[in-house]
Amino acid sequence: MRGVKGLPNVLTRGELSVVYQPIVSLTTMEPFAYEALVRSDSPHWINPPKLFDEAISSRCVGALGRAIREIATANCGNAPLFLNVHPNEFDESWLVQPDDPIFTHDQPIYLEVTESVPLTHFAYCHSVLREIRGKGVSLAVDDLGAGYSNLKYIADLKPEIVKLDRTLIADLADDRRAQVLVRHIVRLCHELGARVVAEGIEQETEMKVVVDCGANFGQGYYFARPAYPAPGVSATPRAVMSKGA
Repeated sequence: MRGVKGLPNVLTRGELSVVYQPIVSLTTMEPFAYEALVRSDSPHWINPPKLFDEAISSRCVGALGRAIREIATANCGNAPLFLNVHPNEFDESWLVQPDDPIFTHDQPIYLEVTESVPLTHFAYCHSVLREIRGKGVSLAVDDLGAGYSNLKYIADLKPEIVKLDRTLIADLADDRRAQVLVRHIVRLCHELGARVVAEGIEQETEMKVVVDCGANFGQGYYFARPAYPAPGVSATPRAVMSKGA
């Protein structure tokens, strides 16, 4: 992995891996795409936030992100992918390199950028995002509803997908006021041209409520836990199959 210095041995030894969690259509209950999540069985492993913190201090976030994308696209089969992008990656030139895996994968790629970083950082990233999207890569805004939420993100970034944070979904089935809020957020996203993923669905009651609220897709342990190998060669996530869908 070129350019990576000062990162944990787990990286330089090639000990990273990726697991995949399905994002399921709430209409058909079949996979729409898979989110790639970085993992490692190494005893040197640290969690992803700390890993990226160290990469930031080493100014190697771009190289780390590129390495994760290479692993994710190489092991996912023929499946659409959601790939997380750290905001600091936009400060380097990695994302616009023509040989980046996001431009060579045979199926749609959705880059996830978190809603919880400052809007000023997104403004700085707009030119990079325009270039990437001009080459066919789609944008997903992640964690809408985490902490202080600014719906101006959705209007400014014009994402194809918005992912509702799991904090909006927890206890949703028992909270009518929360249901009203989520229903209006989903409607607003639709009016702005974005489809909606409800994250963190763990129970059938939560799934039914987000369907009633108008969400397009669901993600969470109710459908399937993150797994390897990639289910790109499989038609249906394990948890969905076990429910007879």
